[in-house]
Amino acid sequence: MSNRLNWIDDELSQLKDAGFYNRIRTISSPQGPSLIVDGKQVLNFCSNNYLGLANNPRVVKAAQEALAQFGAGPAAVRTIAGTTSLHLDLEKRLASFKGVPSAIIFQSGYCANLATLPALVGKEDAIISDELNHASIIDGSRLSGAAIIRYAHCDPADLEKVILENKDNFRRMLVVTDGVFSMDGDIAPLDKILAVTEKYDLLLMVDDAHGEGVLGKGGRGIVDHFGLHGRVDVEVGTLSKAFGVVGGVVAGKSQIIEWLHQRGRPFLFSSAMTPADTGACLEAVNILEESTELVDRLWQNADYFKTEMKKLGFNLGLSTTPITPVMLGEAPLAQQFSRSLFDRGVFAMSLGFPTVPRGKARIRVMISASHTREHLNQGLEAFAVVGKELGVIS
Repeated sequence: MSNRLNWIDDELSQLKDAGFYNRIRTISSPQGPSLIVDGKQVLNFCSNNYLGLANNPRVVKAAQEALAQFGAGPAAVRTIAGTTSLHLDLEKRLASFKGVPSAIIFQSGYCANLATLPALVGKEDAIISDELNHASIIDGSRLSGAAIIRYAHCDPADLEKVILENKDNFRRMLVVTDGVFSMDGDIAPLDKILAVTEKYDLLLMVDDAHGEGVLGKGGRGIVDHFGLHGRVDVEVGTLSKAFGVVGGVVAGKSQIIEWLHQRGRPFLFSSAMTPADTGACLEAVNILEESTELVDRLWQNADYFKTEMKKLGFNLGLSTTPITPVMLGEAPLAQQFSRSLFDRGVFAMSLGFPTVPRGKARIRVMISASHTREHLNQGLEAFAVVGKELGVIS
């Protein structure tokens, strides 16, 4: 019998021993403030469904109507026979929503980063990247072949230092940062980062995956939050979080969007977004443009939950957004905490290495506009009980 895969068994055993093995639970209900997980009704503190749109009746109906009109799948890449009027409508609406000249949609936010970075820089260039940027930025940067130079997290002074040390060594430099950092919930100082990039005439790209639908007026994102319209070159986002569906978007300068039509590899070589997803996203934009109610409720819920968690004695790290990291330290403790919460009817998964650095394992609570005060109080009670049982709080 061959031994060529024994190394995988060894690696998996090590992950389990170290508390880093992901045990994936199964959901058998629509997304919402509560879920049926592994056959059990539990409070949902895991999903990125910030505004509760994933199962919104209007969004579901729009998906059904698009499915009836255009069929199940696009059957082609966008450049051959996969571009529908729905795709063009969504791109136009997203550009208007974001306040930019143009936008292009992709199959996911991950694909959007994999498309954009290699299209803008290559082997003669450098990407200046925040040290805590998302994995999709890291992978897109690697695919580009450009040199990857990191600067200290959310530190414009270090960014400038890195630029000065390297500006004469490359043809072009692109500065890229997350807008909201998904593990810690802190916000990039985009206004100060932009001041540095404008000083040295460098391209600036921001991944606004956790900012769209959360920051800015009615969820228009981090650029709107800081009032920087027309000055940031590239905004990358996802339609799978606050918008409640799936897909990615790149919004910004017209030349960049036109270039991605020609050289964005996921656009060129992977089938288009499905009609149902595209139609659902259009309706999500409609809802966001009609009212700020959902965004306002999201922030009210987050402020309440975080205030009460701090009163209980939990360490919530650096978060200034609805992302609520409950810092626990070691991965085995975080996994046990998650299991104990589940036993008490709360679904909140642990996150450990390599998703977060070693020694910084946590429970990441994702607050939603769909949570009621009763839901939040239920979660707080469970955290209080488990926190005391495991010695995290007194």
